[in-house]
Amino acid sequence: MKNILLGPNRQVIEEFARSNVLLAFDFDGTLSPIVADPARARMRPTTSRLLNDLAILYPCIVISGRAQADVLGRLDGIPVHGVIGNHGVEPWQASERLAEEVQRWRPLLRKRLSGLPGVRIEDKTLSVAVHYRHSREKKKARAAISEAVRALGDVRVIGGKQVVNVLPKAASDKGAALLEERERLACEKAIYVGDDDTDEDVFALDQPASLLTIRVGAKTGSMASYYVRSQVVVDELLRFLLEMRQRSEARLELPVGR
Repeated sequence: MKNILLGPNRQVIEEFARSNVLLAFDFDGTLSPIVADPARARMRPTTSRLLNDLAILYPCIVISGRAQADVLGRLDGIPVHGVIGNHGVEPWQASERLAEEVQRWRPLLRKRLSGLPGVRIEDKTLSVAVHYRHSREKKKARAAISEAVRALGDVRVIGGKQVVNVLPKAASDKGAALLEERERLACEKAIYVGDDDTDEDVFALDQPASLLTIRVGAKTGSMASYYVRSQVVVDELLRFLLEMRQRSEARLELPVGR
């Protein structure tokens, strides 16, 4: 995994930026810093301004583990071209059948986990997230959550930063969502930026000619091709993408003969 913002690696972004490319971002830990209370997650003002400017020059989408409506409420009207929620499930797979399956899990998880301090169950209608960031005994909390999730039967489990995400087995993933959006928006290439285990479904697509994958924070074992050092550096990446497209458009506007 290489730092995408160092030296010759920047040329990779330049090549993608000059193409018909889709920009896709995770939200928490990518566009927004990770915070102790997920309900308080917000983009920094600089990130919000940069994303707004990018969405004017590029097709941009957000693919998040949050519910679609939740993400839309945090984008402050930025004109992105699509918001995909629940790890790739919304909007295409959203259905009463999936919602009913997820709702059956809630009392089962609550019964098994209610006695654990610092563990919180977040119901996102089409998936469930079990947070243990505030637990003082994280190893014990993780073991209890794993046991409770196994009791649900045949489900899909995605790890995360002090969170366990549970989805129906048949649920879509972020990789499938990215490919769907790239086709819908008629883009030849895509750049995806994410920071967590749930983003590995995109990183694992392994399409180097048409997909540039960037992880926020280097991690051994990640399938991403490149990384940026931290969430704060995401602004630098957005700024660079903006400059590349502005330069490209400026060259196109030069009078003939110059």
